[in-house]
Parts: sequence; C-alpha cells; structure tokens
Amino acid sequence: MMQTKYIFTIFIFSCVLLSKIVSQDLHSRSNKALKAYNDGLRSYEYVDYENAEIYFKLALSYDENFLESYMMLGELYSRQNKYAPAVENYKTAFNIDSSFYRPAYFNLANAEMMIEDYSGALLHYKAYLRSDKTSEKNRLLAIKNIKNCEFAIQAILEPVSFNPVSVGNNINTKSDEYWPSITADGKTLMFTRQELIGHYSLPFRTAQEDFYISYRSDDGWTQAVNAGAPLNTSQNEGAQTLSSSGNYMFFTACDRQGGFGSCDIYFSAYRNGKWTIPYNLGPPINTSAWESTPSVSADGSMLFFSSNRPGGLGGKDLWYTVLNEKGIWSEPVNLGEIINTEGDEMSPFIHFDGKTLYFASDGRPGMGGFDIWMSRMKDDSTWTEPRNLGYPINTASDDMGLVIEASGQNAYFSSKRDNENRKDIFFFKLDESVRPNAVAYLSGTVIDKETGRSLMAEYELINLSTNRVTMRNTTDENGNFLICLPSGFNYGINISNPGYLFYSENFMFEGEHSVMEPLIKKIYLNPLKVGEKMLLSNVFYEIDSWELKKESVAELNNLVELLASNKGLIVEIGGHTDSTGTDEHNLILSERRALSVVDYLVNNKISVTRLTYKGYGNTSPIGDNVTYEGRRMNRRTEVKITGTNKE
Repeated sequence: MMQTKYIFTIFIFSCVLLSKIVSQDLHSRSNKALKAYNDGLRSYEYVDYENAEIYFKLALSYDENFLESYMMLGELYSRQNKYAPAVENYKTAFNIDSSFYRPAYFNLANAEMMIEDYSGALLHYKAYLRSDKTSEKNRLLAIKNIKNCEFAIQAILEPVSFNPVSVGNNINTKSDEYWPSITADGKTLMFTRQELIGHYSLPFRTAQEDFYISYRSDDGWTQAVNAGAPLNTSQNEGAQTLSSSGNYMFFTACDRQGGFGSCDIYFSAYRNGKWTIPYNLGPPINTSAWESTPSVSADGSMLFFSSNRPGGLGGKDLWYTVLNEKGIWSEPVNLGEIINTEGDEMSPFIHFDGKTLYFASDGRPGMGGFDIWMSRMKDDSTWTEPRNLGYPINTASDDMGLVIEASGQNAYFSSKRDNENRKDIFFFKLDESVRPNAVAYLSGTVIDKETGRSLMAEYELINLSTNRVTMRNTTDENGNFLICLPSGFNYGINISNPGYLFYSENFMFEGEHSVMEPLIKKIYLNPLKVGEKMLLSNVFYEIDSWELKKESVAELNNLVELLASNKGLIVEIGGHTDSTGTDEHNLILSERRALSVVDYLVNNKISVTRLTYKGYGNTSPIGDNVTYEGRRMNRRTEVKITGTNKE
C-alpha cells in the first residue's frame, strides 16, 4: 500500500539525511539550539517521537533559521502520517536553503500528494528528478507519481457525485470497521472489526480481527453481533465475500495450521443457525504464495481473488476459478494484461450481474496509492479497459474494498473520515457512469401445499435462450432461497423435491436494463398423488403453432426426469389457449400442443402407456382474456396425475 511504501522510503531517506546533516556544519551557531537539536536526534533514533518533536521545536525557539530542525520535523511528521505539518516544515527548510539537500524534494512531494496538493507534488517531483543524487528506485517512483499527479489534477476538475453517509452507530464504533460484504437483497451486512485487546495503558496491545453481522430492518441496521465460533477464532479473519443469499462465504486467514501459504482462502456455510467449521480450499486455489480478498459470483460458479503466485504480470494479480458440475474448482486463470499491471491488483468485487468487476490497483495512473477501478466482461469473456471511479471516490490514500447492492445504486466502503472514529463503513449513491447492470432477485420459501410446512428443496436457474443451467443449489433448512436475476435475459426456474411435482416459473427480462422490483414468493409444491397437477411454465410454442421452441428443452427434460424417477405415475398432458380465434381452432391447437409434449416424452424413453393428452382450448381460463398478461396466463401446458401403476 502507498502508506507502507512511503514509510519505508522515509526510513531510508532519514538515515541518509541524518548522515548528511551530522557530517557537515549545521545551519546554526546557537549552542542552545544545537544541544536541543542533538537531543531531538537521539529521541528520534529511539523512536521517541513525542520528545523528538519537543526538542526540535525547542531548537527553533533558539534559532528560527535552523534549517535542519525544520527538515527533521518534516521527517518526524511524515513518519506519523501528519502530512500537512510535514509539508509546512519541508517548505520552510527549502525557503532557507533550496540547495541544501535536493533529494528531500522527493519526500516533500510524497507528503504533498497525501494532502492532495497535486500541483505542488508535481512541481517537486520534477525538481527531485533534476537532482544529481537520486536513487533508481525513487527516480522510478517519481516518474510514476508525476503521471498520478497529472491524472489527479484533471480528475479533480471533473469530480463525480459522491456523498458518503455512515451506516450508523449500530455498526460503526471506536474500533476499525472495514471489508463490508452484502447479500443481494441488501438485508445482511457482514464486515470485519479490529479491536485492540488489553488495557489502554499497556505499551503493546494485540489487534483482534473478527467478523460481525448486522441485518437491515425498517428502522435501519440492527446492532452488529459477533459471528461467533467456529467462524471467529483467536486468530485473525478478514477480507470476506458473502454469497448472494448469505448462506455461505469465503474469507481470508493467514498463517494457520495446515495452511498452504502465508494467506489462504477458506470456506464456511451457514447451517442450522450457525457457521460451519471453516475449511481451507486447498489446491489449486491456495498455493505456497499469498491468496486473499475473494469474491464469489451470484450464481456461485466463479471465484475471483488476488494472489502473488508465479505466472502473474506484477506483484499481486487478479485470478479467477470456475466451479465445475462435480463441485471442483478449476485451475485458476490470470485475468490478463487488460486488468493486471506491473503493480498490485487487489480487492476484486464481482457484482451480482455477473459481468461488472470492481477492483483496486496501484499500477495505472490514478489519485495515488490504490484506486478503485471498474471493468465489464464482454460476451467473449474478455474485459473492457478499466475505468477509474473518479474523484472524490478515489483519493491519495489507498481506496479498496467497495461492494455494491444488487440494484447497482448503493455502494458500501470503509473509510477513515476523522481521527476519533478510525475506519468506519459508509454508503453512497454510485455515479451512473460506473454503475453495474441492474439485478432483481427472487426470494422464496418452499412449502408443502398439503401440510403447510416448509420444505428443503433443490432449485435451479435456467437461461432460457441457451437452455443452460446457470445456478443449481439447495434451500436452507427452512425452505428459503434467493436467486439473482440480472437484467437483459430471460430466465426459468425449477424447484423440486422427491415426492412432489416440481414448480416452474419464468422471468422475461430480455431488453430490460432498468432497476427491477424484487420478487418475494411462497412456493407450494404438490405431493405426488392422483388429482394433483402442475404448470409447465417454461414450455413455449411458436405463435399459433404446436412446434416446440428451443427454450422449452430444459423444462421438458425436467419432466422426463420426474417421470423416469417415479415410474408408477400416469399423467395427462393438457393444452390450453386464450380466446383468440374460434373455439374449434383453439381446441385443435391446444390438443396438438399437448401431443407435441407427449411426443417429446416418448422420444426420451417415457412409455406411451403412461401418457395421455387432451386439448381444452379456452374452456378453463385462469386469466381475463382482455389484458396481455391475462391471455398469457391462459396459454399454458399442464401436467395432471391421473393414476398409478405397479411398474
């Protein structure tokens, strides 16, 4: 991170500066000033910054032109991240003698960047490069930061809308809160809290990182509670990603027994009211290198993370892995040179739309340190050129850890807004230019229609255009589930449980790109008994035809599987139409449509002796036949259990 690199640079620079200013005549002839100054140097070398500051200021009280005292105060304040007074003292020193130690322009420019005085930093980086004594490392950093300053000056002239609001005192405390993650419905927020353990009077206190959870109610976020064991341990946990439904998570833990590298990625699921014992994902995701900051796609099929493993383009790169049908993660793939740079990329967040990626990078011109960038996945799985989220979202400090609600409007991030409250979590309306695609969601509860009790069930999401199952999962023990529905596509869902007819529904969002309302449903499954029936919501026909459309294949295959697994069932396929056309035409059309389904089943090895079909025309409408939606409801295909046999 920029601050860490900066502190190291200050340390090296201070050693050089100290050797210089003790090896030549100082800019003072006052014995009192010299004594105070030397006392300050000793305190500084022993990292007693409080007394060092007192002595250097005392020296200046005896000699206000004591250049070295100003220079050392600049170093002292820089080490403590007090950049504004550091800049003031550096500048005062250079006003006394601008040629005394020109390499100090580098540290002055660094401090100016941290207070977002980019014009001053640009001037002094260039002054540093004109110096005779420049280290190669600092010369390259100066060249890089000149580009950052030029970018930042322009970005400040074109600010994006940004009005961060605290999530409230139920989450934010005097401790540090960071790494927020949120479910698709925006009702569960998990974050990392770092608390200092031990009495405040102790010289060294232990930092403890744990996960906390808060839930959104009508009154705002509830009091955050510790996620508890076994998720939280006496060791540190952090940098987590919640699944879209909140029933499982991936997170980062370092230096644990049985680990593969310095930091590894772990998995835990929420079952029966608590988190399961986390387990290390192991190879090929975790290696002897550093793996961290995971982000899982809404359908659970892709995991993005940062790693410094061999084969990357820089220090830390972004990688992704895909979950195959056997539940095994594939060999991770580097996101490539469009995303990754010679610098570091961290903190990926793949939005619920499955296409828009946000991440932090210090490898391309920005505001300084890590900036947050956005890129979209193209149809060929390559990425668009990353776009900086702009000023003042990005600042001279390290900016990372952004997550965004399903609607694409509200973004959450952690920031230190004042010295009293340390890092807190905020949210803001994301500028339209960098919003992801809108995502609706279906939140459902599966219920036995006969008894009214909740049911665990399997559910799957189908892309009707490709007949590809994009998500397959199981509800929780209370029958609850959540499915994300990105705009712009047509979807079918299927919900099943052994011993029941399945439930299907479709959502036609093709061409829609606006924010859609979430769907909250109670879904009733009918038991496998004579007289029960179900709607084949995802069986489609060509207009005024009995020819099955390709979008019907997934649903018909589910019906094949149901009948193959329950060989004793005898069913009737019933076809229904709306009122358009004559009664005779509608009866013939509905009958032939039902026959088309029977033919498909027979061609897939379902015995014709178990199948009957009937056309009902418009004799059993369930809609009004006046509105488009009513007519759509009436055009349907149903399956009814008419008997059983002993097969």
